[in-house]
Amino acid sequence: MTQTFAVPAAPSATAAAHFLARLGVETDVSDVHADLTAGTPGLVVVDSRGDVAWRQGHLPGALHLPTAAIAARAADLVPAGSRVVTYCWGPGCNGATRAALEFARLGYAVKEMLGGYEYWVREGLPVVTPDGLVRRPADELTAPRSTVTCDC
Repeated sequence: MTQTFAVPAAPSATAAAHFLARLGVETDVSDVHADLTAGTPGLVVVDSRGDVAWRQGHLPGALHLPTAAIAARAADLVPAGSRVVTYCWGPGCNGATRAALEFARLGYAVKEMLGGYEYWVREGLPVVTPDGLVRRPADELTAPRSTVTCDC
């Protein structure tokens, strides 16, 4: 017996174009961590949250630039030609999407980091807090406990 989807799947060429487009504008915490660790040239990771959230914790090496200030301050803080990755709180927040839109409007190559700060922390990656660099144990619902990557 042949099973069918309730909604038919797109033709493979349509699906390939869609997923390639998504990968062009989205990244995940594991890939950002790998790029930061490798010192990828031209990468600028931008935390678009407010001051209180930034002080609570942020990615090592991130630039603090709240969304409302991007249009006015990006040119002074982010070199032309940089590849920007934006993040905010997590999947329940579209702040990183709004920040990425602002950077795109300014002509930057930009991606949004899926999962945001929440998934960075949940995957056991290091964050900068007022107490210094800290790590929480990986949440086994987001990453294997023995490594910081899901190997996907």
